[in-house]
Amino acid sequence: MNIRDIKYFVAVAKIGHFGKAAEHCFISQPTLSGQIKKLEEELGVVLFERTRRSVVITPLGKQILIHAQLLLEQVNAIQQLANIHRDPFIEPLRIGIIPTLSPYLLPIILEPLQRYYSKLKLIISEDLTDSLYKQLRDHKIDAALFATIPSDADIETTPLFDEPFWLAYPHGHRLSVQSEITHADLETIELLLLADGHCLTQQVMKVCQQVKERSLSNIADVRATSLETLLQLVGAGFGCTLVPALAVPRIQMLNTNVILRALSLPDSFRQIHLVYRCTYPRQPVLLALSKLIVEHLPNLVTPAV
Repeated sequence: MNIRDIKYFVAVAKIGHFGKAAEHCFISQPTLSGQIKKLEEELGVVLFERTRRSVVITPLGKQILIHAQLLLEQVNAIQQLANIHRDPFIEPLRIGIIPTLSPYLLPIILEPLQRYYSKLKLIISEDLTDSLYKQLRDHKIDAALFATIPSDADIETTPLFDEPFWLAYPHGHRLSVQSEITHADLETIELLLLADGHCLTQQVMKVCQQVKERSLSNIADVRATSLETLLQLVGAGFGCTLVPALAVPRIQMLNTNVILRALSLPDSFRQIHLVYRCTYPRQPVLLALSKLIVEHLPNLVTPAV
């Protein structure tokens, strides 16, 4: 058994096709098939069920795959540690970030990141939480910025900051004349939400005390795919929504028909975390990134204790 054959095995398991896996590994399909067969003979087990149309990993193969991925990660860790010994920031860092955070946080941190860590190449993937979490577990990204906390024991989280929610409503809305906005007020507003899959949707509903068991008749029949679309609807008088604090300056600049108000409610915020695998070998780089983010935050948010 050698590392090269383990790489071939993992490639076939992930891609599910010998031809495409061979292309991914830059070898011919017969060579790949032969090495997989050799690995099966050496282990004395069948790793894949083969037909003319499909390749399906066996139940035992799935168990072996877990250890194979860990092995390859450790091999990669050895290579990275050698590089890190020379320069800890020489390798690219693949970061995932949710779309309700990336347009507002990235402009804040990219310039200082370039200034202090000019050798570090940041590869950014913007996607929904579930998709990014799968990419994290599949080793396609190194870490992610989330507004939710995964519960898996092999995933580490570092809290970065608490981000309050602000209420966005159109000019002339009935809440304009109130000196204070309560939870009771939020329960009765015409609520606009992002489409399912955005963690911000559940967080907004929680702040507004909306639960599935209750009638949600005051929630507008609109599911926007971006916060910018929601705000256009708010400005046009279709309803109200809650927005994260880092978005406030951009909203005030671009949406003149939208009124924003800070909420003085104890639970009206989300916490942003840096999430990564416990086995990830370049944690000092993640620590540096976390520190840089916290040090350059505007006073709209509160650094985590």
